[in-house]
Amino acid sequence: MIDPELAARLDAIAAKADAAYKAAESARKYLFWTGVITVAFIVLPLIGLVFVIPQFLNSYTSSFTGAGLGL
Repeated sequence: MIDPELAARLDAIAAKADAAYKAAESARKYLFWTGVITVAFIVLPLIGLVFVIPQFLNSYTSSFTGAGLGL
């Protein structure tokens, strides 16, 4: 039914498509984990600073009022 040369070409195309799919999945996983690490090391500390900076400023300014400098 199918010419052997055509079948060989179809097999080669299928192998290349499988290799391209594996490469795309590898790139997708790499980009996903890059995003996760970026969030973990940049975004989460910035969110934490939103809570830490006001406490620090409160402590810092209260040290002035305790020393009689008054602000």
